[in-house]
Amino acid sequence: MKNKKIREIILGKALDPMKSETRHSMALVAFLAWVGLGADGLSSSAYGPEETFRALGTHTHLGLYMALATAATVFIIALAYNQVIELFPTGGGGYRVATKLVGPYLGLVSGCALILDYVLTIAISVASGVDALASFLPLWVQPYKLAAEAFFIAALIMMNLRGLKEAIRILLPIFLGFVATHLVLIVYGIVAHASHLPLLIPATIAETTSLAQGIGWSSVAGMLLFAYSQGGGTYTGLEAVSNNVNMLAEPRVRTGKVTMFYMAVSLAITAGGIIMLYLLWDAHPVEGQTLNASTFKVIIANMGLGGPVLNQVMLAVVLLFEAGLLFVAANTGFLGGPSVLSNMASDSWVPHQFRYLSSRLVTQNGILVMGIAALAILFWTGGQVTMLLVLYSLSVFLTFAISLFGLCVYWWRNRGGPEGTRWIGRFLLSLVGFIICAGILAILLVKRFADGGWATAAIIAAIACLCIFIRNHYRETKRAIHLVDTVFASQPFGPGREPIEPDPQAQTAVFIVGNSRGGGLHALLWVQRMFPGHFKNFLFVNARTVDAHVYGGEGAMEKMREDAAETLEFFVDFCHSHGMAAASYIGFGTDAVEEITRMCERISNEFPNAIFFTSKLVFGSDNWLIRLLHNQASLAVQRRLHLEGLQMVILPMKV
Repeated sequence: MKNKKIREIILGKALDPMKSETRHSMALVAFLAWVGLGADGLSSSAYGPEETFRALGTHTHLGLYMALATAATVFIIALAYNQVIELFPTGGGGYRVATKLVGPYLGLVSGCALILDYVLTIAISVASGVDALASFLPLWVQPYKLAAEAFFIAALIMMNLRGLKEAIRILLPIFLGFVATHLVLIVYGIVAHASHLPLLIPATIAETTSLAQGIGWSSVAGMLLFAYSQGGGTYTGLEAVSNNVNMLAEPRVRTGKVTMFYMAVSLAITAGGIIMLYLLWDAHPVEGQTLNASTFKVIIANMGLGGPVLNQVMLAVVLLFEAGLLFVAANTGFLGGPSVLSNMASDSWVPHQFRYLSSRLVTQNGILVMGIAALAILFWTGGQVTMLLVLYSLSVFLTFAISLFGLCVYWWRNRGGPEGTRWIGRFLLSLVGFIICAGILAILLVKRFADGGWATAAIIAAIACLCIFIRNHYRETKRAIHLVDTVFASQPFGPGREPIEPDPQAQTAVFIVGNSRGGGLHALLWVQRMFPGHFKNFLFVNARTVDAHVYGGEGAMEKMREDAAETLEFFVDFCHSHGMAAASYIGFGTDAVEEITRMCERISNEFPNAIFFTSKLVFGSDNWLIRLLHNQASLAVQRRLHLEGLQMVILPMKV
């Protein structure tokens, strides 16, 4: 069986990016976006509230403040991020906000934090999901959890390589099952102990006052702030919509806001409701079980729907849906992470290959990198959720703080503008959000620095340093190519103006060209100098890569067509002006090598005496990183054409 057929069976048939209906069929409506992107936030109710409640220690009565603060914080951050959706409707979220509103280097820090955030989204969601599954299994399965986590990540990689909607549709029933089962448990759990509610507030105030008299109000405030910051993982995922607006159905801004509303309401009810269940049902940790599992077990038994066996089955169903939703949330990392890498690749912070789409129109390189990085972090931490949560919360709140600071800067700069007095409310909302997120970040960094906070800072710093090196290299290469273009820009056009049609039987030189006019002219003049008078036809081939930046942007596809046609027209006009027969061919695809090979095979059938030429960049010093940053497509095309019996020559262009 051919490799192409095997790939098609595993990943599905290739999609045509140039068809207008393809983009429409892949775009997510608000409901599917809530499933695909909102699961990250909603699933955090499986571990965020538990971390908050555990941080209170024996003073569980303070949980009422945490429930109210959690719900309020969710809405504050969600409303603030609605502004990001409005200001950046093409996506990019925290990275674009920081880059455009504050500066490129703070944008780089935000982007690096987001990359780590999404890697940890995958790791912590899968680890928590396996913990939930292990909660109703015997203790002897505990040593096998890490292997199970690796298996689930591999499965998610495969699903996402098949395409965005395919992954979401598979996971949709799990998402709906989680929402239904947890809503029933929260409503029943609160209603069943409704008689305790009138006494809850006065009892909480009395116990808080008593505690303050013993340890002081400042100590109580510190305890609340620490518990509040420990539950920072609850708010993760709220930025996912703003990062992936380009995936949403039109009108994108409205779809994004509706999705954000669904996320905020569902997360506030679930997270706040679960903390209330801990309070009302006097939750206590049980070895080998999550706090959710032990609490839900008591609630289900209280329902009186059946005997112990049926209760155990019902608990297993609830925990299966909880684990399933955590796997859905891990999928968000495979959506958001590659999107951030794609945006950073557009600005040359990371290799340009991260913009390239596969035949299924997903950023395959980004998906693979996110999955491999998540596996590495899982094995490094041993799948310990508490350790992962420290890394996770710090990276998330660093992004939150930078983004909300950027919004504060934006509204302050634009005060008194077209928005009138509306800027005041938006500025204050952004400021409150910034203070909350910066406060949580500071507390976590101080309290948890030795428990993994240092690792977060070190990883983000290492990624940023690598990105700076990559961008500097791309900048120098671009400057060198520009010098080549400048040299060849002075090449004069001849007096001729009439087009000359190529003769299919004549000797033909076919030039595979890119964006650089200087590079194309360098190859043309080199061939004329080395083979004077030999070639009668001069054909120019350009295959444009349909990448994530082009495919997601409104009108970007049309601009790419125009730019490609203009470049080819320049080469053809230059040849005609010197009395040379010339023509051009253009193609579009997600794999430039495959598209060029296909076009060259077609040209060889029409012009049997053709020899193909292209250029490649040659650097003074060559290493693996340079080979990674500059895709050697020319070598790949040469191999493919040689296998087909076609002749191709690669001309070096030193930069």
